Amino acid sequence: MTTARIRAFLAVAQHGSFSAAARAVGLSQPTLTTQVQALERLHDVQLFHRKGHQVHMTSVGQRLLPIARQLASLEADAYNLLHDSGELNAGDLKLGAVGPFHVIEMVSAYRQRYPRVEVSIRMGNSSAVFNDLQTYAVDIGVLARFHDAEGYSATPYARHALILFVHRDHPWAGRTSVPLDALHGQPLLQREEGSSTRRALDDAMAAAGVVPRIVMEIGSREALREAAARGIGIGAVSEAEFIPDERLVPLRIDGDPAVTETYLYCLEERRQTRILRSFFDVVGPLHRKGAM
Repeated sequence: MTTARIRAFLAVAQHGSFSAAARAVGLSQPTLTTQVQALERLHDVQLFHRKGHQVHMTSVGQRLLPIARQLASLEADAYNLLHDSGELNAGDLKLGAVGPFHVIEMVSAYRQRYPRVEVSIRMGNSSAVFNDLQTYAVDIGVLARFHDAEGYSATPYARHALILFVHRDHPWAGRTSVPLDALHGQPLLQREEGSSTRRALDDAMAAAGVVPRIVMEIGSREALREAAARGIGIGAVSEAEFIPDERLVPLRIDGDPAVTETYLYCLEERRQTRILRSFFDVVGPLHRKGAM
């Protein structure tokens, strides 16, 4: 079993066809097909069901996929170690994130320092990011709160206060801040269950005995912002994620009782690999600069 055959298998699994996989990895389709078939013949198994131009993994292929990803990741680590002489003139870095704001900042800074490293971002919820870390589909996860997860390294990145925002015609529009208890009985736009913003604000209000009137649950920052801009209710968001809008007025909550935190996660066993270490070295100064 060669690494070339494993890479061919991974390409077909990712792209769903032999032709698309061949284009993605820069091989001819017959060459890539031969590599996958050789892997199947060597072990007398079938990794894909072929139907026309489409392929689907068999149960054996599905079980092989996370192992193959791990092998490919270890191969990349070995390449970086042996051939880049500490300068990281090549390589791939895969990031998983629950939101775009901090991760884009990180990628921008990292690309300036290591322009020849290919960086990709895969979006998903916290569970999806942890699963991708476990299967080596991503190298580092950018998550919105601390998770006590065994076998993972957790590095704090940023801490930001939650702020409110209201329509420009709202009675609070002439203010710059309000106390938390002002939300009692007020129409509040709520993020979906599992949102770190919702959890932080709910915890702060529960501790203070504040009970707002929930008028709508909304599953995205963009839709929540639009609902507030139409005067449906009061929105809440991390101050780092607030996008200025002439229809909206941002308001701090006195004393900043609700905060969100961003953490970087990776498998503990991979924390000291060269490419991961290079990323943490770059984003560390960003964290210190932007810390609350």
